[in-house]
Amino acid sequence: MTTIKDQSKFKNLIIAVSIAIPVVVLVLFNIKLPNVAPLNFLPPIYATINGITAILLIGALVAIKNQNRQIHQTLMQLALLCSVLFLGMYVAYHMTSDSTPYGGEGLVRYLYFFILTTHILLSIAVIPMVLFSYLRAWTGDFERHKKLARITFPIWLYVAITGVVVYLMIAPFYS
Repeated sequence: MTTIKDQSKFKNLIIAVSIAIPVVVLVLFNIKLPNVAPLNFLPPIYATINGITAILLIGALVAIKNQNRQIHQTLMQLALLCSVLFLGMYVAYHMTSDSTPYGGEGLVRYLYFFILTTHILLSIAVIPMVLFSYLRAWTGDFERHKKLARITFPIWLYVAITGVVVYLMIAPFYS
């Protein structure tokens, strides 16, 4: 098992990954693969994965509140896997399809862009939080894990839920 001292070995890696993911997504988001059919079937799938992530996060919280560390760990690993799957599908969709403009009007339009903006910004901010929380649990630094997880959990849950909300709000405008 890795010790608490070993966490420092991963700090720079976590920081690099936390920067690289949004940069790579932004770059890939602007690259369109030629001669590849649009993967229009992906948005409802990755929205569903966001919903599953939210359920897994809530289940993990319940598990740890009930002192079931093994179920908590399993659910958190599944939530991480879902987030990775989401990211892969999201990038694949945007590399094969044009972005869908939001067609709503009035107050709902402002609400959509508020939710979308907070979703995007918090999805970037939560990356290092999730990775450091995971590292602390993995190394057995449960006090520091718990302290960071109390901040990370609601942000990650918000990102997962708003991912579904954004999809539901824009779905009528997909062509």
